Amino acid sequence: MSFSTTAVTGNSIFPRNSNSRPKNSQNRKEVISLLQKCKHVYQIQPIHAKIIRNAQGQDPFVIFELLRLCSNLNSIDYANKIFQQTKTPNVYLYTALIDGFVSSGCYLDAIRLYCQMVNEFILPDNYAITSVLKACGFGLALEEGREVHAQVLKLGLSTNRSVRMKLTGLYGKCGEFERARQVFDEMPEGDVVASSIMITSYVDYGLVEEANGVFNRVRTKDTVCWTAMIDGLVRNGEMNRALEVFREMQRNNVRPNEVTIVCVLSACSQLGALELGRWVHSYMDKYGIEFNYIVGGALINMYSRCGDIGEAVEVFGKMQERDVSSYNSMIEGLAMHGKSNAAVEMFWTMIKQGLRPNSITFVKVLNACSHGGLLEFGFEIFHSMTTRHGIQPQIEHYGCMVDLLGRSGQLEEAYSFITKMKMAPDHIMLGALLSACKIHGNLELGERVAEILVNCGNADSGTYVLLSNVYSSSGRWKEAAQVRAEMKESGTPKEPGCSLIEVNNEIHEFLLGDLRHPKKEEIYKKLKELNDELKSEGYLPATEVVLHDIEDREKEWALLIHSERLAICYGLISTKPCTTLRIVKNLRVCNDCHSMIKLIAKITKRKIVVRDRNRFHHFENGACSCADYW
Repeated sequence: MSFSTTAVTGNSIFPRNSNSRPKNSQNRKEVISLLQKCKHVYQIQPIHAKIIRNAQGQDPFVIFELLRLCSNLNSIDYANKIFQQTKTPNVYLYTALIDGFVSSGCYLDAIRLYCQMVNEFILPDNYAITSVLKACGFGLALEEGREVHAQVLKLGLSTNRSVRMKLTGLYGKCGEFERARQVFDEMPEGDVVASSIMITSYVDYGLVEEANGVFNRVRTKDTVCWTAMIDGLVRNGEMNRALEVFREMQRNNVRPNEVTIVCVLSACSQLGALELGRWVHSYMDKYGIEFNYIVGGALINMYSRCGDIGEAVEVFGKMQERDVSSYNSMIEGLAMHGKSNAAVEMFWTMIKQGLRPNSITFVKVLNACSHGGLLEFGFEIFHSMTTRHGIQPQIEHYGCMVDLLGRSGQLEEAYSFITKMKMAPDHIMLGALLSACKIHGNLELGERVAEILVNCGNADSGTYVLLSNVYSSSGRWKEAAQVRAEMKESGTPKEPGCSLIEVNNEIHEFLLGDLRHPKKEEIYKKLKELNDELKSEGYLPATEVVLHDIEDREKEWALLIHSERLAICYGLISTKPCTTLRIVKNLRVCNDCHSMIKLIAKITKRKIVVRDRNRFHHFENGACSCADYW
């Protein structure tokens, strides 16, 4: 798509201050006033009919208002029809429709319309230029953006601040950082808006340190700038750094907005930082940050993922407005905490409220059925997707059903379900079945499933580890060693186990056999005390889950230093008796740790909440909420 850059020097221009005016300016004011009161699309057509009857259908002021209104009410097709019926549109009408296309996500249409305007020898002004540059940026239309940049230079608009910022954004979104930096460096040093654009561009491509360099050079940062940096860190997995930037923002007395709060709550969710999340919630109440469905959803997600499902339910109950995403968050939270029946009930409540479930809703509720072993409900809801709601199941929905069948021990039925699907199974689905094979001791089917995974090139570290566990649990060390050798040959790295615990608003990280913590001596002393006490209670280490064919004493030590046990020991020595301990682990909890933590909860009279890769485990009085299936 291209256009003539020479067209911008033409003389057939519709001037900004047109003297063409309708005879009855009072009618114009009345019509524009009526249009400005419209709240819904269906209110536009009768007013438009009146406009045509009053011979105002070519009045540029009235048409401009019509275009603007249609765009705001998400009726861009109607706006385009109005524009096409306009005989002599000027630059403002073109710009109004270009803006409408951009706000509707129709970026190529916006660029095409701009090309049409220029080729009609209508001179673009800085407003039209900024609109089309925005379209080029969002549409990643780099070549068209370069042509517009050439026009900017020809028209002498390169000193315009808005144009420069849009050029910076264009090149940044397209990954052309050298050009973006050239335009950015020509702007006044420390321009906070331009800096925010540059920061966002860098973090979109994972260039966190480059973004941080720009951020640090801004002397007076506003809320948007702080938020851009926090959001970028969160999106790139730098949760602790994001929270540190937020604390620095507080020290600089810059008040966060709703977007900042959502970003910080997301970081708290990932880290399991419940106390900090609670502080953010109280901060919202103190400073009157709007409690809308977006913030409400973020709070539900934070409380759910940080282990306090009761508080999540309370937040949901206080929400004045709820959309489908609010219900999705609540269903997911209940499912993660083993409250499957409540999650299914929440699903039915949503439907009774007249809200239409989407594809994500069904993933959440089917996952709830899987966690709770609700086989009958699961199949009823699965079939209702197509029969009642017109939603075709995707791979993730089929995966939930395979997991549900696997949980109930119907392994051959799960395998048959996979073979009858209209699509190829993915590694997540097959991994769920492999896990079920391990739990139910079906080695033969487990080998078949693992072979499919490996042959399809879909095996990840979890696949190899699961299959190794299947073999080692049966004492077949040779096969277990062979699987680990294959894992090494394939270059598949095993993700190291990592556990987090929040104590006194600080996040403490532990790895397998970690010796980095300042209180390591006290932690390992507590670990030995616990181990001795647990043995007196009849605890026997499940050494068969250790992947190596080594002596039992070494296997026992390999289990003892798992990261979640170190985190629990630190929690026990650092908090008052009866305090609930909340642990976040990046991997699935192993069988031995699961058994041990049940006993630790019993003898210490503590409630221990562990979030692993799959779900939450609430340990209390020697039992777990997952009913020993996870």
